[in-house]
Amino acid sequence: MSGFNLNPQGTVPEWERRDFLKAAAAAAVAAATGQAAAAEPPTAEKKMPQLRIGKYSFSRLICGNNPFGGGSHLSTFVNKEMKSYYTPEQLRKTLHRCEEVGINTWQSGNSYLGFYRQYLDEGGKLQFLTIEAGSPDVIEKLAKGGCIGIAHHGEVTDTLFKKGQLDKVNEYLKRIRDAGLLVGVSTHMPAVVDAIESKGWDLDYYMTCVYERHRSEDALKKLLGDVPLPPGEVYLRGDPPRMFKAIQQTKRPCLAFKILAAGRLSERKEWVERAFRETFSSIKPGDGAIVGIYDRYSDQPAEDAHLVRRYGFSS
Repeated sequence: MSGFNLNPQGTVPEWERRDFLKAAAAAAVAAATGQAAAAEPPTAEKKMPQLRIGKYSFSRLICGNNPFGGGSHLSTFVNKEMKSYYTPEQLRKTLHRCEEVGINTWQSGNSYLGFYRQYLDEGGKLQFLTIEAGSPDVIEKLAKGGCIGIAHHGEVTDTLFKKGQLDKVNEYLKRIRDAGLLVGVSTHMPAVVDAIESKGWDLDYYMTCVYERHRSEDALKKLLGDVPLPPGEVYLRGDPPRMFKAIQQTKRPCLAFKILAAGRLSERKEWVERAFRETFSSIKPGDGAIVGIYDRYSDQPAEDAHLVRRYGFSS
């Protein structure tokens, strides 16, 4: 591996190995949600821009959940680093920091509902959105636990769309509506937004991934030609404009996510800022963004909030 100085026996000295791993961990885990290079802004700033879905007001920046559960979309190593950091106590600290900088909503999952109830009992104020596509019983459980909205899980949505079974999603949405919750659909595909819009379904919002990260090898070759593909997930620069077009063509609020390409745009401060600027200039004024937070090495809630305050009022 480049970057190591080998001793005469051809092995890596333990002290250098530790230093390398420490540095690599810091860079990688920060990259998983971006902003490692962003300048730390002051805490006291003007009010966070808002959007409305139904009767609820949401900050245009919503706290995502992937880092909390160790879902970096980068590597198993980064996953483990994230998961080990986010103990229940640390998660409480991060969520309260989100509150302090003006974020008012956490997009999470059913497995965090018990923790969320404790967080509320201890004075927490964040609203709770989730994604789900499992048993209808879960919908009722989430409604009783304080969740205010459910989006049909994007991975399942897209799989059903590719199979020509998108109407199954609508049946699930009806159950969400019957439970009195906000109704959403999550997807990684602009074509899904366009298809649902043409059907006139009853829903309140979309969660829209700006990268179609789960294309098959055949689909990628169709777009790129017969070129060698990198291992792992592929994030194409041409994807965000395609999703932004779909977002602009629906009147429903959209919550854009993975705007930093799951950390791949976090190498430089200017890349991070450009991703926020381009996102908020390309979505509608009534839309927002969901961004995962990993605050082990910097005050990412404040950094993200600073960028949304900078660009979220002008879009």
